[in-house]
Amino acid sequence: MAEVLYWISTFVFILTLLCILGYQLILLVDLEFDYINPYDSTSRINQVILPEFIIQGIFCFTNLIAGHWFIFLVSVPCLYYNVTLYLKREHLADVTEIYNKLNWEKRKRLFKVAYLILVFVLSIISLVWTLTDDVH
Repeated sequence: MAEVLYWISTFVFILTLLCILGYQLILLVDLEFDYINPYDSTSRINQVILPEFIIQGIFCFTNLIAGHWFIFLVSVPCLYYNVTLYLKREHLADVTEIYNKLNWEKRKRLFKVAYLILVFVLSIISLVWTLTDDVH
């Protein structure tokens, strides 16, 4: 039963992170096409950055506690990057620099989305592996 709870929580964490990053990308694209002003865009992005970092930390901690070392080791670089950004105080979007850094911010989030899709695929493979291992 604990294994089922682990897999459900893993998929919920990954899908939540994907939704948060998708929301940030939509805000950046809206800003690029001038559908939203820079202040509203950066304030909305900054509201979800800290929850994204916290969910990523909980996801890594869950994998560590559950003993899924491969997924944990794949997740650690993103957590390290988030912690480094937070400690340098570079994690928030700056309203005065958002237009100058717009392409970088979009690329960064697209990389995170691709990374999370990779982790999602690895989680599905690990789930199938665990299920087939229990059958035999």
